[in-house]
Amino acid sequence: MAIPALDHLFTGNLERYRDALVVKGQDQRVGVPASDLASEEGVARLLSQYRKSQSGDDQRALISLWSKHYFAKLTVPVVVANLMSGHDLPVALDQVEVILDESGLPEAFRLPHGGGPFQTTPLDSFERFRALLDLNFAPLIEGWCAHIKISRRVLWNNAANYFEWLIRTLESAGLPDSLLWDGQQLVKLGKRPNGLSNPMANPVRYVERGEGIEPQRQRQQCCLRYRLPTLPLCQNCPLIDRPPKGALLPGTG
Repeated sequence: MAIPALDHLFTGNLERYRDALVVKGQDQRVGVPASDLASEEGVARLLSQYRKSQSGDDQRALISLWSKHYFAKLTVPVVVANLMSGHDLPVALDQVEVILDESGLPEAFRLPHGGGPFQTTPLDSFERFRALLDLNFAPLIEGWCAHIKISRRVLWNNAANYFEWLIRTLESAGLPDSLLWDGQQLVKLGKRPNGLSNPMANPVRYVERGEGIEPQRQRQQCCLRYRLPTLPLCQNCPLIDRPPKGALLPGTG
């Protein structure tokens, strides 16, 4: 069961995310505490299940590919609710349960309650998205990097890639900048107010391909999926013009 107060937001291209968030007590499916996914045992179980639906055994590629599903499935409904309705959701890692499908991929996220309007207007992008970025993504990424030798930049780029795509999608749908401002700024600002680097900044670039041709959207970091047999480079891979030896090109996997 989706969160009723947010149901009206998920139409058209966003409809498939309507049931991505559910509330404790209203959904009886088996869930895994999201915080467990950052532990050594949790990572091992996660990859063991996910390997059953993927060829290859490269842990970096597997966790990167799995994280893309996690980030996309959580980012879209949380950010849409936040920007379009000013709705704050309880998505800290220790508050969320992840409901997995038969392939071991996130099917839905169970929250302790349905959240509500911000009690006070967020001062900036980082305060607005603090629960999602600092209390969910950051500890999860740190946990994965503690147990698998993968770059934080790859994982943060996975998260930021979907965030940027979503903001562009909402812009194309005609939403005013007044609603999207904090989201737009999050992927533009190189530094946080405290001077630390913003890992969500500039996740993609748009490469000119010639007059009359739409610029190609390219990620800043390769997601490593090509390291799994049969999986080609993504269409927006930064290595597409200089593919690694043995990598399959899009359309050949």
